[in-house]
Amino acid sequence: MLDFRAEPLPLFNPDTAFAAPGFDALRKRVTRADVLVLGSPDYHGGMSSAMKSFLDHFWKEFAGKLFATVVVSHEKGLTVSDQLRTVARQCQAWTLPYAVSVHSEESVKGGKIVDGALRRRLGMLARDIAVYGALLARQRREDLAGTEAGFLARMR
Repeated sequence: MLDFRAEPLPLFNPDTAFAAPGFDALRKRVTRADVLVLGSPDYHGGMSSAMKSFLDHFWKEFAGKLFATVVVSHEKGLTVSDQLRTVARQCQAWTLPYAVSVHSEESVKGGKIVDGALRRRLGMLARDIAVYGALLARQRREDLAGTEAGFLARMR
C-alpha cells in the first residue's frame, strides 16, 4: 500500500528523481509487486498529479505486470481509467479489461463499504487480480529467466 499523502513523491524530474530520499526503498517495493492496483480521483477528466508522477518514476519496473484500476469520480471515471490503461500499455504492462468506479459518496461511510454493488465489483476485481496476477507473474518470471524471445527479453 502506498498512500501519497503519507509517502509523497516529488514531481517527476529525470535529472533528480532517482536520487530523492526514499526512492530506492520504494523502487524495491514496486519491483516486488506482481500486481499494482492504481487508485485515483477523477480531476476534471484526468488522473491525479501524484498518480502521474508515480507512474513516471517507475515505468521500467511495471513491464509485464498487471494493473487494476479504481477511480473515484462524480461520473464513471472512464477517461481516467483509459489514461491509466494507456500508461500501462506504454510501460509494457497488462491491465484488466475493466475498472471499478466509485461515484457515490453513499458507497463508503466511515471508511467502510456500505454499497452492495460496489462490494461485489471489488470482490470481482480481487478475484481477477489473484487469478490473472498469478498467471502473469509466473510467466514474467519465466520470461526474465529464460532464453526465448519475447518483449521481456530485453530486460534480462
